[in-house]
Amino acid sequence: MTDQTQNIELPDRLSVEESSPYYNEAVLALDVGIRFKGQDKTNVIEYCVSEGWIRVAAGNAKDRFGNQLAIKVHGPVEPYIRPRS
Repeated sequence: MTDQTQNIELPDRLSVEESSPYYNEAVLALDVGIRFKGQDKTNVIEYCVSEGWIRVAAGNAKDRFGNQLAIKVHGPVEPYIRPRS
């Protein structure tokens, strides 16, 4: 990891959905990873560190508007920037 990526403070709440007020394209471009209850998760739609929850995709299910269905799961959340290889 470079010094530049180590100095970046990740937001308390972040979403990958463009319609969300917590969407931040610049931060997502850094390849943010989520560790939830000690396990790396790859299907996280949104997270909140202070409240201790993540929203994860519920399979391939969609709602009536075509949006991905998600389940909110509570526990310790640790966002980090994945090292580039």
